Amino acid sequence: MSSQAAEGLGSIPALLQRNAHRFADRPAYREKEFGIWQCWTWADTEREIETLALGLLNLGVNRGDFVSVIGRNRPHFYWAMVAAQSVGAIPVPLYQDAAAEEMAFVMDHCGARFAVVEDQEQVDKLIDIQDQLHQFEHMIYIDPRGLRKYDHRRLHQFSHVQEQGRAAREEFLAELKSRREALDYDSTCVMLYTSGTTGKPKGVVLSNRNIIEASKSSSEFDNLTEAEEVLAYLPMAWVGDFIFSIGQAYWCGFCVNCPESADTMQTDLREIGPTYYFAPPRVFEGQLTNVMIRMEDAGRLKKWLFDTFMAHARKVGPAILDGRPVGAWDRLKYALGNILIYGPLKDTLGFGRVRVGYTAGEAIGPEIFDFYRSLGINLKQLYGQTEASVFITLHPDGEVRSDTVGVAAPGVEIRIAENGEVYYRGPGVFEEYYKNPESTASTKDAEGWVATGDAGFFDKENGHLRIIDRAKDVGKMADGRLFAPKYVENKLKFFPNILEAVVFGNDRDKCTAFVNIDLNAVGNWAERNNIGYASYQELAGHPKVLEIMRGHVEEVNRSLASDPMLAHCQVHRFIVLHKELDPDDGEITRTRKVRRGVISEKYADLLNALYDGSDEISTRTEVTYEDGRKGYINATLKVCEAEVVPVEAPEQVAAE
Repeated sequence: MSSQAAEGLGSIPALLQRNAHRFADRPAYREKEFGIWQCWTWADTEREIETLALGLLNLGVNRGDFVSVIGRNRPHFYWAMVAAQSVGAIPVPLYQDAAAEEMAFVMDHCGARFAVVEDQEQVDKLIDIQDQLHQFEHMIYIDPRGLRKYDHRRLHQFSHVQEQGRAAREEFLAELKSRREALDYDSTCVMLYTSGTTGKPKGVVLSNRNIIEASKSSSEFDNLTEAEEVLAYLPMAWVGDFIFSIGQAYWCGFCVNCPESADTMQTDLREIGPTYYFAPPRVFEGQLTNVMIRMEDAGRLKKWLFDTFMAHARKVGPAILDGRPVGAWDRLKYALGNILIYGPLKDTLGFGRVRVGYTAGEAIGPEIFDFYRSLGINLKQLYGQTEASVFITLHPDGEVRSDTVGVAAPGVEIRIAENGEVYYRGPGVFEEYYKNPESTASTKDAEGWVATGDAGFFDKENGHLRIIDRAKDVGKMADGRLFAPKYVENKLKFFPNILEAVVFGNDRDKCTAFVNIDLNAVGNWAERNNIGYASYQELAGHPKVLEIMRGHVEEVNRSLASDPMLAHCQVHRFIVLHKELDPDDGEITRTRKVRRGVISEKYADLLNALYDGSDEISTRTEVTYEDGRKGYINATLKVCEAEVVPVEAPEQVAAE
């Protein structure tokens, strides 16, 4: 038994009790509502959660029940998850933007009896699918707007459930304490569903041991304290948010800040100025795109200053950040750049106080990663999975590299199989896939080793792990040379004009690609150049836009040509797609991971055109509208050629 379990800290509710005494008057949660920040201390939080837990007992929540949680990041939802744990139930957060059918699969699979949702939109979704949910009984909502005339026999307002909990305190308090004290390291803490890149999502069962041990070791690794400030804005259904906003927050006792809405997130980020920040690559890519767009609109002097000092920052910024030797003149010039450019830019981005920043979820382009570190932001990469309670590897301070994901996290062991697949084991390894013993057995062996599905190797120079790509995506070209699409895609996505890219080439003699324009960046360019357009489709197919995309692809090709391992992965032909890849159409996951199989099948005619020499291709594509209706769009797309840099083919390629 670990020391914290022995001390009675073997569950999240136990950590809440500790924090309510140790950090009673320190802020635990903030939420911006109607433009004003509301604050709850740890003592307040403990009272809010206890009254909700008593209300759940009053509603009939049993030990082992599953409670779905659906909505944007709000203190109430974090309270709901801990309240559910307090009564021995298991929280199951869902993606708030998921279609009703996706929610139906998850809630039916786990047999959820209860759901805590945000507003009328989510209530309507669950009402639409309630016939498919045979065990579902009660729904609790936070925002009452539009719900006054609904049937409230099984529909309850969040605040009313808390009021009923207060009224029934004497009746249920002993039962609540009994259930809370029965929780231990082996109790289930949460069930999180995978994104389902290759099939139906799987329910990952994580215990208190998994969450608390992972939170403890990672917090100690980065010296996190109760003084940290984080912004909770990532989907609650994602393991990263659960670890940062509940696991580490409850272990350290720091404050979780919830923005008012997605639209105000950037403003709220600047106001809070987090000290500890996490974002997947797409968020950093989007912020960089916005910076580049603004600089295109800047005056000549301002743009010259930006370009001059950013060039210097890329040269010496990371070295200064890591404490490596840098000449006095370079340090002086960097300090001047910090006054004129880097400092104001960090404040604009909301990163002025960031002490530790992480990116994970998928590989980030080296150029994007280096851009942020050159500003003096201590951005690091971690490699993790839902099944690992996030942490498999971490970057130690002073050893940060854009081409690696760091060293094994504390307590984690890593090995590389003969086929290059990465395996790990440690205290954060999940218990099982719910109701799926076959997948559990194929993923985790009897000794606790978990197959990641990723291909990688240890860097001989520094012992860091390098991830090449998803093992199932890494393949061979027709001549046997390595094909790693994600590496090329990340280089393409460095350009602000490119939102998404999908590269093909497995078993082919050359690589090709689909490209999505970033409507924000390209639309801004079109406006500056007096180019009118009526739709995404029209702008994506504009001849000048195609030329810009060609320039980006050819620049990536020149970069790849200098990499002997992947020089042959240069993109020969590409198509700029007529629509954005969309999770509602099943083309990418809710966490924006590409579903290659779906895309290859759905756009088979476009893929064939890339390889059969066609100059253009007419296509008809099914799309899903915001209200769930299906429709079709027709388009004739240009197949673009890109110049490649000649590279010498190897004299002999190994057969294996």
